[in-house]
Amino acid sequence: MKKAAIIIAYWLAAIFLTATLLTSLNYDLGQAVLMSLSFLPAAMALSFFLPKAERTQNRRKRILDKICIILGVMLLTFLLIYIWQYIFIALIYQDKYSNWPIPAMLGNPVFVAAILAILAYGHYLLIKWLDNKYPTEQIITFTSDYKKVSLMKKDILFIESRDSEVLVYVRDGQTYRNKTSISQWENLLGTEYLRIHRSFLVSIQDAKLTSADLVCIGQQSIPVSRKYRDTVKSILQS
Repeated sequence: MKKAAIIIAYWLAAIFLTATLLTSLNYDLGQAVLMSLSFLPAAMALSFFLPKAERTQNRRKRILDKICIILGVMLLTFLLIYIWQYIFIALIYQDKYSNWPIPAMLGNPVFVAAILAILAYGHYLLIKWLDNKYPTEQIITFTSDYKKVSLMKKDILFIESRDSEVLVYVRDGQTYRNKTSISQWENLLGTEYLRIHRSFLVSIQDAKLTSADLVCIGQQSIPVSRKYRDTVKSILQS
């Protein structure tokens, strides 16, 4: 609850600061607040998707993913600026500003990109700080041998895919069988876990890169495939 309140406070402050900046473009404060809202969806999308692009295995694909994300959020922002200017402000102010042109600065990609980058990066840093200060004890529940198993997420060391089943290796030495695919486990466990092979997903906190193609975790040595080698190196050696 405290984390959610801090995040909400951040975005409220972001709206106010952005609105203060936009008042220099001849908007009154109410109009500026409305226009500042047009930046929020894209800034949130940017802060959410860019870190995921960093984990893309292939460098070329990582660059292309970033370009697509940035172009996508820029187009979304310009669309929302247009909608806010000619629909919401016009409706609220009784059509007084329906023919008022969008200020030139809001059509400037550099200006718009700078605002988005500041908002998104601030949110990204805030989330990292909150995760360190208020770590969540997430419980993962799944079925193993027809029984329901609940584990603390931090106790899962790594996941191994073996044809039709997946093995869940736990900190206390136990292993659980499961039918959920490793890709689904990757989505479930999130950014604290790293795919190092088509068959292995490991806890970043516990994994140590011992060579270019080998990761040590617990008492196990796990191979790193060529496809994931660059990503594994950049994350585990950072």
